[in-house]
Amino acid sequence: MAGLIGRLRRAAAATVELLDVIIDRDPSIRSRSEALLHPTVLALAGYRVGNRLYRKERFKSARAVCMLTRVLTGGIEIHPGARIGRRFFIDHGCGVVIGETAIIGDDVSLFHQVTLGSYGWWQDRGRADGRRHPQLGNGVTVGANASLLGPITVGDNALIGAQSLVLQDVPADAHVRAPAGDVVQRHTPTVVQLPRAS
Repeated sequence: MAGLIGRLRRAAAATVELLDVIIDRDPSIRSRSEALLHPTVLALAGYRVGNRLYRKERFKSARAVCMLTRVLTGGIEIHPGARIGRRFFIDHGCGVVIGETAIIGDDVSLFHQVTLGSYGWWQDRGRADGRRHPQLGNGVTVGANASLLGPITVGDNALIGAQSLVLQDVPADAHVRAPAGDVVQRHTPTVVQLPRAS
């Protein structure tokens, strides 16, 4: 009984911590009760259940939980084999993909349409360490629609800009920027009216 009470207290403390992270990182959320409706809460709850099943080698059940969570969250797909630290946050969430061997440190934030993926099955087989997906250090932020592919390592407090394609290691405190769109003055051809022939 004491073990159960301890687990419930730890779960309650982790939930409060998560709700406070959501309030802190999403300016549109004003209270813990509103934070309960954030997609991060459901995504992490599904991930935690799936991860527990995965560690017990109940792979089909873990995958089923992952797929159900993906549907309920509008497209957040976290493989149950991934390892995720504390105070993890996904803003908006739609289209986020986190692969099986991804490792995510504490205080990491991802925006929508981020992929922590592999190069592809045709290149991943036969690696000695078995890791196919990125490892993110503590305090990393990954902008919208960024893709981090392969067994790369992103150092602590790095910032990966929106639309970035990252295929190599990123040092701590670095800022990766995608090519910014150029603003070009639009030149509309002048239309000259010619006199009508009589």
